Amino acid sequence: MIVVVGIGADGMSGLAPGSRAELSRATVVHGSPRQLDLLDGTVSAIRRPWPSPMLPALRTLLDDADGDVHVVASGDPLLHGVGSTLIREYGADRVAVLPHVSSVTLACSRVGWSVQDTEVISLVTAEPSQAVRRGGQAVVLSRDRSSPVALAALLTDSGRGDSELTVLEQLGGPRELRRSSTAREWASRPPGDVDDLNVMAVKYLPDDRRCATLPDDVFAHDGQLTKQAMRAVTLAMLAPRPGELLWDVGAGSGSIAIEWCRSGPGCRAIAFERDGVRRSRITVNAGAFGVPVDTSAGAPESFGSAELPAAIFVGGGVSQPGLMDACWAQLPAGGRLVANAVTVESEAVLAQWFSRAGGELRRFQHYRGESVGSFTGWRPAMPVTQWSVIKPADTT
Repeated sequence: MIVVVGIGADGMSGLAPGSRAELSRATVVHGSPRQLDLLDGTVSAIRRPWPSPMLPALRTLLDDADGDVHVVASGDPLLHGVGSTLIREYGADRVAVLPHVSSVTLACSRVGWSVQDTEVISLVTAEPSQAVRRGGQAVVLSRDRSSPVALAALLTDSGRGDSELTVLEQLGGPRELRRSSTAREWASRPPGDVDDLNVMAVKYLPDDRRCATLPDDVFAHDGQLTKQAMRAVTLAMLAPRPGELLWDVGAGSGSIAIEWCRSGPGCRAIAFERDGVRRSRITVNAGAFGVPVDTSAGAPESFGSAELPAAIFVGGGVSQPGLMDACWAQLPAGGRLVANAVTVESEAVLAQWFSRAGGELRRFQHYRGESVGSFTGWRPAMPVTQWSVIKPADTT
């Protein structure tokens, strides 16, 4: 059995009796140097700091164990912590977790927020851009002392410099410190003595969150953009599910990839785009919404090194020889493929694929009311042909 004991910045004095009893009977305790230093003389066990990288050590934790193995972890080990990793590796029946009060609960208590109304974002392994939001509130777990100024700069650069940023250091310990300012103020005059052990409570301002498909003007683009109405239809057919990966092929501005990532928790995307300027633009657009979109060079030559997707969207290059064949070959059984076309040549390709693989073939025509002198008339947008299909298990 692996026993994971959560410990706070207040050290042994803050532990519940059951946690203290576990540590007192331990023969070996694993943990980071900072957490091991919080143990006092009542813990006589050998202290083993985690090596770097840490994951191989976790996988061999029980190899030489004689009895229970003990691990100390920060706060609640099941909140972006080692407890969750150990359960994935060994199963819940072989891992017991004794949690401490989490840094998220402590942070919310300091700023007066309800925990259930607060998003939790971890920058321990993610880039600061993943904590950019267009409204709401979040507790952001910092990687180190550099995280607050990095996030403050990103918020300021994206027009959210008025966001309220509270940095809480050494939460729950004798050296706890709270500093509050706007993101703009923090970015322009960052303190030089921020502790590595900090979390941020961020109220994102202005609040312009939108749950529906986004308007076109929020994306930087050069005209290569799936328009809002077609984006809504396309997302409906792609049917994203939590944690899934999308390939956005011929991504243009990356609007489909971004909408996919916004649609559910853990959704990720890879945007394949030949043009380097457009790839840079996709990165900027994704950063503005804090979503995990990776960019890659053109398709299909970049497919080989990419993680296989749950769904593929082809927005550009449908008529490129071999592209649809490569997408079909890389799509796992049960995966969804959606392709949009606006040219006669691309329509012909989709019609052939529909005849070959089935699915659904649709054609969309949108009109907008515009002025005709003192009256109003209908102006048509270019019609879009869309093929959507789920790959069966018995095909290649």
